[in-house]
Amino acid sequence: MIHAVQRTKIEYGDFQTPSELAEKICSKLVQLGVIPDVIIEPTCGVGNFIDAAAHFFPSVDKIIGIEINSNYLQKIKTKDLFIKSTRIEIKNADFFQFNWISLINQLSGKILILGNFPWVTNSQQGTIGGGNLPEKNNFQNHSGLDAITGKSNFDISEWMLIQAIHWLQNRDGYLAMLCKTSVSRKILSYIHSKKLNLVYCATYKIDTKKYFNANVEACLLFCKFDLGSQNYFCDLFSSLEDSDYQRIGYRDNVLVRDVASFDKLRKLSAKSIQAKWRSGIKHDCSKVMELRKIDNVLVNGFGESVEIEDTYLFPLIKGSDVAQNRIKTTEKFVIVPQRFVGEETDNIKNLAPKTWQYLESHARYLDVRKSKIYQNNPRFSIFGVGSYTFAAWKIAICGLYKKLDFKLIGEINNKPVIFDDTVYILSFDNEQAAYETFKLLTSPLAISFYSSLIFWDEKRPIKSSILNSLNLATLAEDLINSKTVSSIS
Repeated sequence: MIHAVQRTKIEYGDFQTPSELAEKICSKLVQLGVIPDVIIEPTCGVGNFIDAAAHFFPSVDKIIGIEINSNYLQKIKTKDLFIKSTRIEIKNADFFQFNWISLINQLSGKILILGNFPWVTNSQQGTIGGGNLPEKNNFQNHSGLDAITGKSNFDISEWMLIQAIHWLQNRDGYLAMLCKTSVSRKILSYIHSKKLNLVYCATYKIDTKKYFNANVEACLLFCKFDLGSQNYFCDLFSSLEDSDYQRIGYRDNVLVRDVASFDKLRKLSAKSIQAKWRSGIKHDCSKVMELRKIDNVLVNGFGESVEIEDTYLFPLIKGSDVAQNRIKTTEKFVIVPQRFVGEETDNIKNLAPKTWQYLESHARYLDVRKSKIYQNNPRFSIFGVGSYTFAAWKIAICGLYKKLDFKLIGEINNKPVIFDDTVYILSFDNEQAAYETFKLLTSPLAISFYSSLIFWDEKRPIKSSILNSLNLATLAEDLINSKTVSSIS
C-alpha cells in the first residue's frame, strides 16, 4: 500500500534538484554562451535552480518560478536572495492549468526555460490514482494498435517538454531541462517529425545515483532555438565536464545512434522492405494459453492438468529461451486458436471440442483481458498471428536483450515453433533460404549496420523497424563482391 507522502512524491515526480547540480548546470550554460534576458523555471520546487540562476546570470532581467506546491513557495520566500531581489517572481499555479502562452507573449528578449520536470509516466499515475497529468490525447500521433497498447504510455515530462519547445518556436531562446535519456531522444524525434525550429541540441549525462539516489539513465537536455534553423541532430556528452561527444541524428527519416558509423554503411539501408520482421504472438493470458509438459502431462499456469487435442497446440519458445539458446527442444506449449488476426473461432467447437471446452471453462480470464485490441474481435482472439507464424523455419531475436544474437530455429516435433511478443521473427518455408539469410544477418557488416542504429539503453532496444531497415539484397551483393576481391588479391 502506498502511503500518502510517497503517493504525492510519485504523483508530482517530486525529486528536488540538489543545489550542487543546479549550480553545475548553470555554470555549464554560461560556458555554452547562453545569455538570456528572462529565465523561467516552470516547476521550481524549493527554488534551487532559481538560486543558481540568480548567481550565474546576474544581468538577467527577470527570473520567474511557477510551482503547484505552496509550501515550497513559502520556503523560497524566506530566502535572503528572494527578499533582497526585485527580479525574482514566483507564482503558485498548476503547470497543466496555467496560461503559458499569455505569459510567454508578454516577454521580450531571449528566454531560457530551466529546471527539472517530473520523472513519472502516465501509467504510473494511473496505478496510484494520481491526477497530475495533462488532458488525455494521442499527442504522439500513434495510429492503430500503437495508440491503444504500450506505445501510448508516455513520460509526463515528455508532454511538458513539448509544450516548452512550442513556447520557444519562432523566437530566440534556450531550453535546459533534466530528463530521462530516453525522453530526450523522443523530444528530438518530435521536433523532427513536426519540422520545428532547432539550432542546436545536446545532452549531458547526469549521475542520478549521486544526485537523486535513482537508478535511471538521465541527462541535461540543452536546446537552442531561433526563427528558422532546422538542425535535427543531438551531441551526446558523457558528463557536464566532458568535451568529447557522439552525434545522433536523422538519416532517411530514421534516428541513428551513431551517425559517423551509419554514414559508412548507408548503402545497406533498405529503401523498401523486402523481408519483413514481425513480433511473436500476443494473447495477454499466459496462465490459460500457455502450458507446460510435466511428466508427460500438460499443466496450465494455475497448476491444473489439461487434456486437449494437438490441433491448436504448438511448441512455444519465449524471449529468454531465444537469448539463452534454449531452442532445440521445449516443454512449453501455447494454444493458437487463429491462423490470422480476426479469424472466427467458432469452428474450434467441431475441430477440437476438448480445446473449445477448455477455453470456455477459462473464459472468465480470457473475456476480461483489458487491452482494447480484443474488443469487437472473435472470442478468444490473439494478435501477432498470420501465415508467417506457421512457417517451418524462422530466424529469431529477443527485443529485450542488449545483444545482437540471431538464432536459426526449425520445427520441433514436426510442428512450427511459436514465439511470444518479446521476440521478432523472419519466417521461411525453405531451410536453405533461412540458412543463407542467417549467414547474412550474422555477418560483421550486418552487425555493424544494426549497431549504428540501436539505442541500447532503451527497455526494448531491438525493434522491428530497425531490423527491417537492412537491405539484405544489397548486403548479399556487397559480401559477394568483397569475397571476390579478397580471392583475387
